[in-house]
Amino acid sequence: MIRVDDLIAELCELPAKVIGRKKRKEFQELAFLVRMDCEGCERRVRKALEGMEGVSSVEVDPKQNKVTVSGQVEAAEVVRRLRRRAGKKAEPWPFVPYEVVPHPYAPGAYDKKAPPGYVRNVLDDPDKAPLVRASSMEERYTTAFSDDNPNSCAVM
Repeated sequence: MIRVDDLIAELCELPAKVIGRKKRKEFQELAFLVRMDCEGCERRVRKALEGMEGVSSVEVDPKQNKVTVSGQVEAAEVVRRLRRRAGKKAEPWPFVPYEVVPHPYAPGAYDKKAPPGYVRNVLDDPDKAPLVRASSMEERYTTAFSDDNPNSCAVM
């Protein structure tokens, strides 16, 4: 005979799909690159995302073509919603600040279309990552002639 305590313990271990409950999405902040030409585009993007379930706030920066969505949503849902409701193509924000990349002017990282102070995030790309990563020899030479190094060469 199965005891009630054993039955409850078994039910607690079942996955959410079996029981019928939905798994709660995590609260996250997502950034997207969306091309916006005018105030009408900005308004359409904002209106499409504000009405979405799970979204708590929407920030639109038309100068950088950046849309930041905060809430319990998935990135794929936001992209689908922008395409369907606003007619806009969205992609994850591909830029990082200059300070993050060791060589921001390397051929794979530098992008003329990037907002001021940003370069492409190429550290995850296996083809372009060796170009922007500094080797130990390069770092030694760079620090030898740095203004921050008190023992640096006086020639510079």
